[in-house]
Amino acid sequence: MQIGIVGLGRMGLNMCLRLLLKGHKVVAYNRTPEKTKSVVRKGAKGAYSLENLVKILKPPRIVWLMLPAGQATDDHIARLKTLLSRGDILVEGGNSFYKDDLRHAEELKPYGIHYVDAGVSGGIWGLKIGYCLMIGGEKRMFHYLEPIFKALAPKEGYLYCGSTGAGHFVKMTHNGIEYGMMSAYGEGLNS
Repeated sequence: MQIGIVGLGRMGLNMCLRLLLKGHKVVAYNRTPEKTKSVVRKGAKGAYSLENLVKILKPPRIVWLMLPAGQATDDHIARLKTLLSRGDILVEGGNSFYKDDLRHAEELKPYGIHYVDAGVSGGIWGLKIGYCLMIGGEKRMFHYLEPIFKALAPKEGYLYCGSTGAGHFVKMTHNGIEYGMMSAYGEGLNS
């Protein structure tokens, strides 16, 4: 499948590389061209603006955002809703609050753009081992995107969690458990 990745931080960059290794076609965009060029050297197509990214992708376009939650994500979605077409798919993979997903899906609905939220866990080991994915949104979009999820995740490492917001809700719960465990380890070791 062809997919556009927006945001080439540590996780976004490694997700691009993992998708390339699994035979997918990646169009990569980052606000700093140097990061984009680094992925182009590994086999991705480079886009140097959101307009360029949308122009390169073939419909129905898949654009996966890997940006910090909050204003950066909101700003990119606001721009992309005017660039994408009816039937295109926007996947939001940041550490966003699930209620923001509900707002984003409603914002995109009049444009006919499908919205999928994806909690992503894997950190620095994701490239080698895979990313655990917690997916929310329309079930038919989950099935359509499943080849991407299979490529990114370890075996049985992705899950359809339910309607819009469910993916990020499960990721929020995952983070709460993980941070609680780390805090307990720290307290125990400090004793």
